[in-house]
Amino acid sequence: MIQKNEEERDAVSQKIYSYIGLAQKAGKLAAGEFLTEKAIKEGKAELILLAEEASANTRKKFIDSGTYYSVPVYLLGSKEKLGHAMGKEFRASAAVLDKGLAAAIMKQLAYLEHEDQRRR
Repeated sequence: MIQKNEEERDAVSQKIYSYIGLAQKAGKLAAGEFLTEKAIKEGKAELILLAEEASANTRKKFIDSGTYYSVPVYLLGSKEKLGHAMGKEFRASAAVLDKGLAAAIMKQLAYLEHEDQRRR
């Protein structure tokens, strides 16, 4: 039972990273701190993704920006995984600019959060 849940979580995580790669290829992703911040302030960001290991200052800045501009913010994996999904090196932040892709990613993230709640 536990192994099946882990396999499901891995599959869902992989799907999320695939959506991030798709957004990058479609030109609907702002990656890196400067471009992410710019997309948020211009009202283009539909979703903010932060690496779990992002610095405290980076986390605070984007969580505050997300709250102010009403953009959902999620913590997701490592800088390496986030960057790799975009075909880049390390990235601590990204903004998804497409409403449909943002919704698809949030749906998968909600599934992961629901699984976390069931484990407690």
